[in-house]
Order: sequence, then C-alpha cells, then structure tokens
Amino acid sequence: MVEFEILLVAIITTLACVLPGVFLVLRGMALMSDAISHAALLGIVGIFFWIHHLDSPLFILGASLVGILTVSLTELLIKSNRVKKDAAIGLVFPLFFAIAVIIISRYASDVHLDSDAVLLGELAFTPFDRMLWNGFDLGPKAIWMMGSILGINTLLITLFYKELKLSTFDPGLATALGISPVWVHYGLMSMTSVTAVGAFDSVGSVLVVALMVTPPSTAYLLTASLRKMIGMSIIIGILSAIIGVFTSLWLDVSIAGAIATVTGLFFILGLIFAPKTGILSRILLIKKQKLSFSLTMLLVQLLDHEGHPSESTENTVSNIITHIKWSKERATKVVQYGVSTGMIHRHKDALSLTNLGREVARRDMVQL
Repeated sequence: MVEFEILLVAIITTLACVLPGVFLVLRGMALMSDAISHAALLGIVGIFFWIHHLDSPLFILGASLVGILTVSLTELLIKSNRVKKDAAIGLVFPLFFAIAVIIISRYASDVHLDSDAVLLGELAFTPFDRMLWNGFDLGPKAIWMMGSILGINTLLITLFYKELKLSTFDPGLATALGISPVWVHYGLMSMTSVTAVGAFDSVGSVLVVALMVTPPSTAYLLTASLRKMIGMSIIIGILSAIIGVFTSLWLDVSIAGAIATVTGLFFILGLIFAPKTGILSRILLIKKQKLSFSLTMLLVQLLDHEGHPSESTENTVSNIITHIKWSKERATKVVQYGVSTGMIHRHKDALSLTNLGREVARRDMVQL
C-alpha cells in the first residue's frame, strides 16, 4: 500500500510538472523553470517567518509571488539589451536562492525547514503525511495537493490552449487577434511557480526541474505537433515515474534521483534514435547524401562518355575505380545504389544509363 501511494504521488507530480513544462520548452524558457523553482524558496522562507508554521496555503502564494518577481526582473534585464536571456536568469535567481539559503542557515537551522529537504525532497515520506477530515483518513496530503494542481493545470491548458499555442509560435498573430502574449506569458509563469512550490515538499526542486524540462524536451525530439508533444511528454513522464520508483525501491536509492535519472536516459535515447532529429538518423542521412552525390558523379561520368567510341572502356566499373579513384567497395556500393533506383543498367563490368538515369544526369549537369 505504501509503495502504491508513493507511485501515485510520483505520477501525479510528474503530470502536474510536465504540462507547463511543454510550453516552457517550446518558448525556449527551460532555464526559467530552474530559476523559478530555486528562487521560490525565498517566498517559502518569508512566509515561514511570518506565520511560524509549515501548514498553510500561504506558502504557495508567497513562493508564486517570488516566482513572478523573478520573471519580471529577468524580463527587465533582457529588455535593457545589456545582458542576454541566460545571463539575466543567471543573475536573478541565484540572488534570491542565495538569500533564502543564508536565512535558513542562519535563523532556521533548528526547525523542520532545511535546504536539503527543499532541493531533494523525499517521496518515501509522503505516505506518512496524511490528510485527515472528521476522523477519516483521505490519504497522503501530497496526492491532494498535487492532484489539485494537476487539475488546475489541465483546466487552464484546456481553456487557453489556443492562446498558449498562438502566443508561443506566433506572438504577432496573437496580438493581431486580440490575445496578449504578455498576459499569457505571466499566466504560464504563475502556473509554473505554483506547480514548483506544490512539488517542493515531496520531490524537491531538483526533480521539479527534471520533470518540467526533460520529458517535453524528449518529446520535442520525436514530433513537431503540439498535441502529440503533450501526449508523448505525458507518456514519457509516467514511464519515468514508474520505472524510477521501482528501480529506487529495488536498489534502495533516492526515489527522486532515480526518476530524474530515468528521464535523462529517455532523453539520451531520444537524442540518439529520434526518427528525424536523432544522432543516428543524421548519421544515416549524411551517409545517404554522400551516396547520392557519388551516384550523381557516376551518372554524369556515364552520360559524358555515352555514344563515344570509348564508351565500352570508359563506362565500366573497373574504369571508375581507376579514374575516379574510388575504392572497389565504394564503387560497388554506388553502382548497386544506381541499379536499385533504376538509373543504371549493369552487365558484368559494363555500365549504361536508363532513361531515368539519363534524365537525372542531364539535369545534374545543368545544375553543376
């Protein structure tokens, strides 16, 4: 039962983080999730010293306000044209985060509010923090907290899907249609702040960043469709949570660390094997382009000697190896490729052009 509740918290938290993460990645603002999740610690600390206890929804409000303040100050620095986006983020959020850590270390070292808990979290403890109502045990608080945030994120993205899509891909068109990209931007940042703060207690800010950035980035490697990207991000996130939880229980390691590691492994797999953008597909594409260029050279060579008295000696595999200085392996591969594409006829050592090969050769000669 405990393992099931841990898994449920992990899945719900993952889904809550993935939804805003998709739009952060598409907007090129993945670093902003890191900035918000760390800077929001200052809001948590400020609220704690105001109310002196840890059970209050005001923590979400305070942290969200600091998150929005982080975004606002970052935007101001970017608009000043004196620093770039990544430099602006690097100036603002370390300042807020450092102030929060200093305050915790100096004034709150003896209370249940420490930097390790905020950074790393501990999913294994979430089943022991229960939601009680009129004597009834309603399950872990984390499920209710992150479930509520997931519901809100889902509702907002469903209601404002068109606005988010337009302002992400074409801010100019969005403005022309009466949609304010600025308000959409700050709405997304607010949603990100609330999600990051809600996940602090259970998974920590490190895993929040991993969940917001890595599954959407992996999905972005696999598809250019927004709807498919959202769906793939959800699937990758759920699989990462399930595999990460069971792996951590099997190896007796950090659950948050295991989930983050699995998301990273999925990204590496996507980076290597993605059909169009993966490293492997690019290597194969380069090889195919080299083969196509070699075939073009061969077609031009055959056309240049076609009908000449020397055709019988020039248009042969042996002559290609000698005069073009290809290896036997390369010459054989190019000839086989030409035969398979219907551009070359081969009879023993002799080569000749088909009608298609002759047409392609003439076109390529003009282009060359």
